[in-house]
Amino acid sequence: MSDNNGMMEKEEIYSKVLRAGRRTYFFDVRSTKADDYYLTITESKKFTNDDGSFHYKKHKIYLYKEDFSEFNEILKEMTDYIIDEKGDEVISERHQKDYKKDEYNDGDDSTNDAEDKTSKSTESFTDIKFEDI
Repeated sequence: MSDNNGMMEKEEIYSKVLRAGRRTYFFDVRSTKADDYYLTITESKKFTNDDGSFHYKKHKIYLYKEDFSEFNEILKEMTDYIIDEKGDEVISERHQKDYKKDEYNDGDDSTNDAEDKTSKSTESFTDIKFEDI
């Protein structure tokens, strides 16, 4: 398997794709030069330019076997916390690109900037709709 030297490092061994609105998540098992496996998770997000054309921005995480257990524990803890605190219903208008706080505020000044920052920072977790898979 390592006859190709550097080629095996980039080849996907096993892959899954999660499409979630403008985002697509790629989960790829890859092989190192030493013929061990690791996981890459890539987020690809589609952006539309002013002229109607579009481009993608990608972010990648490399996850190695020695980190799997702790990563899984923390991911489960964090996702459980979000569901416990906010439920599993997605409040979609907060995640729309053109969302404006004042349009939906109805004169209630009880919402604050911290709430807006929180909803933006958790956007990648909360706008996944598993029924769309």
